[in-house]
Amino acid sequence: MKYYLVAGEASGDLHASNLMRSLKGLDEAANFRFFGGDLMQAVGGTLVKHYREMAFMGFLPVVLNARTILKNLDFCKRDIAGYSPDAVILIDYPGFNLKVAKYVRRHLGIPVFYYISPKVWAWKEYRVKSFKKYVDEMLCILPFEVDFFKKHDYQVHYVGNPTVDAIAQRPFKEETFGQFIGANGLDERPIIALLAGSRKQEIENNLPSMLQAADPFTEEYQLVVAGAPGIDPSFYEAYTGDGHGAVVLFDQTYRILSQADAALVTSGTATLETALLNVPQVVCYRMPVPRMAYWAFKHILHTPYISLVNLVCGREVVKELFAKFFTIENIRKELYRLLKEPPYREKMLTHYAELRRIMGEPGASDRAADIIQRAIHININR
Repeated sequence: MKYYLVAGEASGDLHASNLMRSLKGLDEAANFRFFGGDLMQAVGGTLVKHYREMAFMGFLPVVLNARTILKNLDFCKRDIAGYSPDAVILIDYPGFNLKVAKYVRRHLGIPVFYYISPKVWAWKEYRVKSFKKYVDEMLCILPFEVDFFKKHDYQVHYVGNPTVDAIAQRPFKEETFGQFIGANGLDERPIIALLAGSRKQEIENNLPSMLQAADPFTEEYQLVVAGAPGIDPSFYEAYTGDGHGAVVLFDQTYRILSQADAALVTSGTATLETALLNVPQVVCYRMPVPRMAYWAFKHILHTPYISLVNLVCGREVVKELFAKFFTIENIRKELYRLLKEPPYREKMLTHYAELRRIMGEPGASDRAADIIQRAIHININR
């Protein structure tokens, strides 16, 4: 079979590469052509365009690069038509991929699969109409998305979550606290982990307040910052070198969390990772013009929470300190409760156990590949 995949950012490259491995396990003759990245290229096939040439985030960068985006889109359509695959697989990246889906469905008649639904349950709900019209099978990685799409009379699949897979397959699973601190030159104090985001702006906004909030605990605990991929170590020194005594470790996020007593975490996949690794956490996210940002959250977004942990569980499991609630005092107070109030801490860990049950077992990419294979064969035999 021939498969054409489109991933427009680093996370898409990761998830698409795992899906490609699973497809190869089911189809020895699998041939891949794709917009993607290094991880997909390592699996095999033809990399047509790297996501670095496509990753324009935010309103202004998109406007300034509109001509490049349109050229990439036109090239992608022509390349799919020339390759004539048995399936087109789109990974997140909705602004671009929905246009690809529309073209493929209208003009080529090739089955379209969407792996990892965009967050239309939070905003741009109108896009569901396009999914129903142009996507044959939607493969979701968040369990509550099934009920969301059902409201729109759209049947989708929950295949599991790649984060569950990544944590199950992580290296150093059996590492002890002593081994970890010995390998990284840390002392014997318990660890408070700081996950301040993956982009420079997020780190600038969140890390200084996180460090200040955790500072009173540093006699008893040591602060370990999970360094983001692609961020130069010198960038962190402006914040961690200011008397906080925090250590920055790169490429060790799961190892850090596995040994941490508590964590301060920005919103995003990191909140889910922290919960799956059973670490009590405070979700912290600083926003500009905080009162206006909170108003927008309450009146524009269609979601009651910002963290995946709370969204999956359907209740407040972890405290979300964002917008007007993001203050050093609030973060410090919540961190104290996690570290010093056992009943409060245990309640969160009990909810984490429920989260793991809801998320299900590892095997997301295998289940997605199986659905894609079955659908292709049904289409061929019609």
